[in-house]
Amino acid sequence: MLDCLIHNAVVVTQDDDLGVLSAGMVGVRGDRIALVERNGGGTPPETREAVDAQGGILMPGLINAHTHLPMSLFRGLADDLPLAVWLNEHIFPAEARFITPDNVRTGTLLACAELLLGGVTTCCDGYFRENEVAAAVADSGLRAVLGQGVIDFPAPGVSDPADNVVHAAQFVKRWQGRNGRITPAIFCHSPYTCGGDTLAAAKQAARELGAPFLIHLAETRGEPALIAGAEGRSPTRYLDALGLLDSDTILVHGVWLDATDIQCIAASGAAMVHCPESNMKLASGAMPLPDLLAAGITVGLGTDGAASNNDLDLFGEMDTAAKLHKAVRRDPTVASAREVLAMATGEGARALGMGDRIGAVTPGKLADLVVVETRHPRLTPIYDPVSHLVYAARSSDVRDVMVGGQWAVRNRELLTFATAPVMADARAVAKQIQGAR
Repeated sequence: MLDCLIHNAVVVTQDDDLGVLSAGMVGVRGDRIALVERNGGGTPPETREAVDAQGGILMPGLINAHTHLPMSLFRGLADDLPLAVWLNEHIFPAEARFITPDNVRTGTLLACAELLLGGVTTCCDGYFRENEVAAAVADSGLRAVLGQGVIDFPAPGVSDPADNVVHAAQFVKRWQGRNGRITPAIFCHSPYTCGGDTLAAAKQAARELGAPFLIHLAETRGEPALIAGAEGRSPTRYLDALGLLDSDTILVHGVWLDATDIQCIAASGAAMVHCPESNMKLASGAMPLPDLLAAGITVGLGTDGAASNNDLDLFGEMDTAAKLHKAVRRDPTVASAREVLAMATGEGARALGMGDRIGAVTPGKLADLVVVETRHPRLTPIYDPVSHLVYAARSSDVRDVMVGGQWAVRNRELLTFATAPVMADARAVAKQIQGAR
């Protein structure tokens, strides 16, 4: 007996052995995928619930491998500015004043609603007051890696920078094993906001706790010169010298990397996350994605926070990623639709250390599933469903979302919590922020 059978679907499995089933069905039992088959003419499997995909695309849940959930409250706050000005003159002051426990919950739930309605079933977050973030994520039904922020100056929830690593370790201990959908982590902001001792201590704490370690790396043109001037080497080789690069480390952005940096990352087993829209909006540049993929580095896809994107739409991010690198390299074959969809599914799962559990529609994996409605002029006809998902589909085309065998979205309605009160609270916070400027 299955708990749910989704049938009459074009199944994009993201499994090399199963491929794409032009007329398929997927069965769920408990929190796992139990069956992936072509539609047959025989007796259908016995199930408690049958869902007709109506010819839509059934795919793995998308994985947003880097974001800052509470920063949805700062969406559009200070646009069209350089990163240093944006951070130091606008975002950091707003965080210091308005990142309260209540506001963190509001911003996190607002982001979770956007993610789930857009087909994202897993995200990786790095921010402050992460206990409040985790509680909100637990209520939302989303799956997440959540990193407590570490930075060498006072931050929301931690007034003394000397306590940042201890506070992050306490967060990890509090949430390890507490909720099956939440993986706690430690997030150091960057090599230029954390000193060497802080970086080494944070990574050591993560290693001792068996937790992922997250960090922004080589995001802006000025960062390599800044770190080289202070440490005599590139940001990547500086982190490597501190012992930070290994298979449990997730590096974000990686825009300004040279060939030696790429070789260093590949040898370490660290994963990277590409955030093309945020990098473009802040004029940071473009990650050398084709070179990273050629080196065998695992690369996931992320939106970054809504304050620098300004949305959490991973369908839009896929489209941008695929087209950006074609333009940069003047080569229409780089960053193919298949490579980019893999970054948003299986490769993203591997980047987060969850490749054995999510990222593909495969029997035995967790039932994180999305149904994309295709009965729309913009999505007609379909020759290649993989290409369609990257170049034609939008987050608004998502009809149904399941996380661990539980429906989070049905017929475009979020089931796990009410969005109207959250949006009302977010608008009230925005009025306070606007009034303080």
